Amino acid sequence: MIDPAHDLPIKQQAEALSISRSSVYYRLRPISDEDLWLMRRIDELHLNDPFAGSRMLRDLLGQQGLKVGRRHIATWMKRMCIEAIYRRLNTSKPAPGHRIYPYLLGGLAVTRPNQAWAMDITYIPMARGFVYLAAVVDWFSRRVLAWKLSITMETSFCIEALEEALSRDEKPEIFNTDQGSQFRGPRRQVFVAGVEFTSEAFTGKLKEEGITISMDGKGRWRDNVFVERIWKSIKYEDVYLHAYASVQEARTSIARYLEFYNSIRPHSSLKALTPDQVYFHRLPEPMAA
Repeated sequence: MIDPAHDLPIKQQAEALSISRSSVYYRLRPISDEDLWLMRRIDELHLNDPFAGSRMLRDLLGQQGLKVGRRHIATWMKRMCIEAIYRRLNTSKPAPGHRIYPYLLGGLAVTRPNQAWAMDITYIPMARGFVYLAAVVDWFSRRVLAWKLSITMETSFCIEALEEALSRDEKPEIFNTDQGSQFRGPRRQVFVAGVEFTSEAFTGKLKEEGITISMDGKGRWRDNVFVERIWKSIKYEDVYLHAYASVQEARTSIARYLEFYNSIRPHSSLKALTPDQVYFHRLPEPMAA
């Protein structure tokens, strides 16, 4: 958008586009090997102890002889979309101008496929760098219906995953997400960064399909554990066993694992059946999720 060869000075071009002139000259700095290793370690600790915040993670790393400041850890937690899971005060703040929706799954017995879908995002480490994984999951069967990888935290790749899930002539009655990638800043303020599930670009797709929108709200910390278990399976059974050399390698390997997860891997909460078996063939006994 900015053309250095244009007759109009860069300052005026930036003003016309409502961006700061300094951002025109900014060059993204590569993440150091030390920080990439730290991010991987934080992710592993979070999967094992999802209730651990930046202070506890600092102390856990300290027990291993690693001295890392709490704020440094908090910075990478924000970048990785990691947040401690525990009951807290109301942190459900949408982006300005975005509507929030009530949580509809509380006390609801989810007893059949396509009654409720959920969507979330996680950080995926590679040999050098990292990517983000977004997945749409059937709440009842735990089947991963669609997924996408992205090198940046943008709403567009989540919309692509949603559209892929809906393209198979199936749709849920209720679609549940959180309200975006949130983190707590100074003075207990809450900010929304990156993906915003409250944006009209995302919720508009659900409205077009006549799907009821549900969003995690105050006190819904337990619901995050359900998706965390899926992330833990993916990471410990594939991601951490393969140091992906490229985004394409990550995409190929994750695709292979999710095929295994859906169709072959028995699931303890599904009476040792696979997500595919539960999704495509109704169980003889009701299993409320």
